Amino acid sequence: MPRFEECLQRLEKIVEELEKADVPLEKSLTLFEEGVALSNSCRKELEEAEGKVEILLKSNGKLQVQPFEPSADK
Repeated sequence: MPRFEECLQRLEKIVEELEKADVPLEKSLTLFEEGVALSNSCRKELEEAEGKVEILLKSNGKLQVQPFEPSADK
């Protein structure tokens, strides 16, 4: 799975490509589908990071790290 930063860079390139007026419909659809998949991957990574941050904040100032288990329904 690509890293978060790589996903964002690829998403930027996809947006630039889609903004061009001469992109054929079939290529636009392919780029759009790739963009959606990358966006979902980025969202999942952000949600996992947010969960880790919440665990640290809930420790009341203690520097105790607890493992984060992302729920399967996301």
